[in-house]
Amino acid sequence: MNEKTLTRKIALLFAIILACFSVPLNFTAGPTAQPYIALSLPGSAVALSWITNAFFLSCGSTMMAAGIMADQFGRKKVFAIGMVISTLTSLLMPFSPNVWVLDLLRVPQGIAAACAYAGGISILAQEFEGHTRAKIFSAIGITFGAGLAFGPTIAAVLITYFGWHAVFFGSTALSVIALIICLLFMSDSKAPNAKGLDKVGATLFTMALTFFTYAVIEAPVRGWLSSTVITLLVIAMLILGVFIWVEKRIANPMIDLSLFSYPAFVGAQLLPLAAAYCYAVLLVVLPLRFIGIEHMSALHAGVLMVYFSGSLLFVPFIAASLTKWIPVGVLCGGGMVISIVGLMMLNALPMGIHGGSMKWVLFIIGFGVAIPWGVMDNLAVSVVPKEKAGVAIGIFGALRVSFDSTAIAIVGSLLAFFMSRGLLTTTTGLNVVQVQQATAQLAAGAIKHASQLLPAVSYQQLISAYNYAFHDLITVLIVVTSVSTLLIFILLYRTRIGENLEIDTTQKSEELTACAERNV
Repeated sequence: MNEKTLTRKIALLFAIILACFSVPLNFTAGPTAQPYIALSLPGSAVALSWITNAFFLSCGSTMMAAGIMADQFGRKKVFAIGMVISTLTSLLMPFSPNVWVLDLLRVPQGIAAACAYAGGISILAQEFEGHTRAKIFSAIGITFGAGLAFGPTIAAVLITYFGWHAVFFGSTALSVIALIICLLFMSDSKAPNAKGLDKVGATLFTMALTFFTYAVIEAPVRGWLSSTVITLLVIAMLILGVFIWVEKRIANPMIDLSLFSYPAFVGAQLLPLAAAYCYAVLLVVLPLRFIGIEHMSALHAGVLMVYFSGSLLFVPFIAASLTKWIPVGVLCGGGMVISIVGLMMLNALPMGIHGGSMKWVLFIIGFGVAIPWGVMDNLAVSVVPKEKAGVAIGIFGALRVSFDSTAIAIVGSLLAFFMSRGLLTTTTGLNVVQVQQATAQLAAGAIKHASQLLPAVSYQQLISAYNYAFHDLITVLIVVTSVSTLLIFILLYRTRIGENLEIDTTQKSEELTACAERNV
């Protein structure tokens, strides 16, 4: 390899690492900035919730489509388009006149993240081979983990010294650098056998997720039995039914439903489901509690979140090596049990405890979920026939992000519901609608707005309502994670990666490379 080629490869790797780092950074920075945005911009509790949900939903629901488009129309093109859109939206966000405009900009920002990640990973799969490629993808995994671990801290530093606007200007800077490197050093390529995008399936899948998420977010304000919420849920279920009907009948479906006939494959999907309810939701809820409710500084909250996510930087790689000796179901299920223990310890901590006890609890939860984190993707392709490996990882990727986005919406709604129930039970003479609106603001970390909506309720009563609701919420998370973990043990307890279906390792490597190119 000559010096010019080496320079080009290093440059494009740097650009893609920046793009991959910005995806989790943009996700985790949102909850950290949200309490400050609530004080700065006008907007309802629902609008505040969409700061996170709009990005996650748009990114997750278009990730698979972006990978297919990169194969079909050019990986560099898709990556560059993602960086251009990311630059523009990130630059405009600090000038948003209200929260709803900010939410609208988060949608194309999420789509841009999907395009950049899809195009970038596909380019890496083409540029590097063999052991070098394996090391590169390990570096991408570390980058993603670093974004989750240090995203709140980076956002906190920027907010502390420059204000919440700097969070989005920082994203603009990353996008501009990656775009310039892309234009100067990247060469374009396509997949010669690209089958094209299942446009109907992708559209129906996105619509079903959107209607369901919107219904769950509206529920605390309108009521779970309101005509609006019920209508939205019914529409989501109908669209999901049509999606399943379509996927069973087309030649190249977005999701091959036949894979769900393999019990171990179903077990593999339960891992991200469990992780969503013991980890992903807390990436949003904890910063909102620390900053918005307990008035912790953004910097202090960001440091605490490092204890929560720091294990993702090293534990997944250790866990992946342990699969040679330990059945993957036992290993992953054991990790989830550790997280459940951490959740129980968190439930026992009173509000206001932010020292060593809180740090240990956050570390235990994060450490437990980091164990299956490095195993899940490989497991998804190891428990199905080798010719279906690429399809399997596609389904896993789509469901993984869907679980996270819907879990975040559900948990936010449950927290508001528990607070509303508590206030209406303990305090007489309150208007139900006002209570629902106030608790939705409280769940979003906007305690000042909640106080303005309920002047008859003292500040201490609001804090107390949040405290009891938070404990009820953690109890729900423990139950959901425990049930998922039990099923993981049942479905995967004898599974060893690469053994149960006698998958040929060379063919499997080729399938993994193919799915990496499609970035699903």
